[in-house]
Amino acid sequence: MKTSNTLSSSHVHYFQNRKGMTLAADVGGEPSGQPILLLHGGGQTRHSWRRTLDVLVQQGYYVISLDARGHGDSQWAPDSNYAMEELGNDLLDVVATLARKPVVIGASMGGLAGLLAIGLADPDVFHSLILVDIVPGLDPDGSQKVLDFLEARLDGFDNLEQVAEAVSAYNPNRPKPKDSSGLMKNLRYGDNGRLYWHWDPVFFAGSDAIHTPDFREHLYAICASISFPVLLIRGMSSDIVTDHSITELKKHVPHLQVFGVSKAGHMITGDQNDIFNEGILAFITQDALVD
Repeated sequence: MKTSNTLSSSHVHYFQNRKGMTLAADVGGEPSGQPILLLHGGGQTRHSWRRTLDVLVQQGYYVISLDARGHGDSQWAPDSNYAMEELGNDLLDVVATLARKPVVIGASMGGLAGLLAIGLADPDVFHSLILVDIVPGLDPDGSQKVLDFLEARLDGFDNLEQVAEAVSAYNPNRPKPKDSSGLMKNLRYGDNGRLYWHWDPVFFAGSDAIHTPDFREHLYAICASISFPVLLIRGMSSDIVTDHSITELKKHVPHLQVFGVSKAGHMITGDQNDIFNEGILAFITQDALVD
């Protein structure tokens, strides 16, 4: 294991999956605490959870914020296998290192990975699950908008200002930060000196599969097997989760709880992080997380 200090309340830890791939994570808190796994969305990195990780560690939880394969500091798949089921397997490999069932908090792609992990293992593999602006019946137009943004600049950027302008164009309602240096955590330099997103450019090839009826019904079948607590956090300005999709999900998860965050789009932690943190803490403390 290699470690290095990155945040005031965490260090970097490198897990290995069943195929020997290296998966990077920020880890904070005492291992004796209730484990919480944070899974970022597609095209993001573990750094999107920075403030949430700090808050959870301060509350006494053992927190693992994982870079998905092909993202951030995790290894790119040698065989370019980025099937959603493989992300589920990676998650299960991390869960296998824990002494207790974790709370899993998955944003977008991370939430789908969490659901697929349940389908690949025991339905009670987690203590509880928080889906962050993601449902099986996601709106395909809203989802495609996200994918279009992620794939729009595979040729990279000349400088950080170009990146900031692209992000602001995608999130026009979010104030543009005075200092754009924080974006560097989501970027890498290519050999040609240009800036690229910090993920494997082939990652999203075949991503249309998440819009197929077969994939949706597979997720619903998994949802129907869940007996542990489930929370959906919805950005009220998001075009990914609709009222209809929530109604459909409740047919398969009758005990589903829903927390709506006003003035937040799909990237809830970037729009309303404090309210988001309040919502997850209220959920995970409601039953004292006793196994």
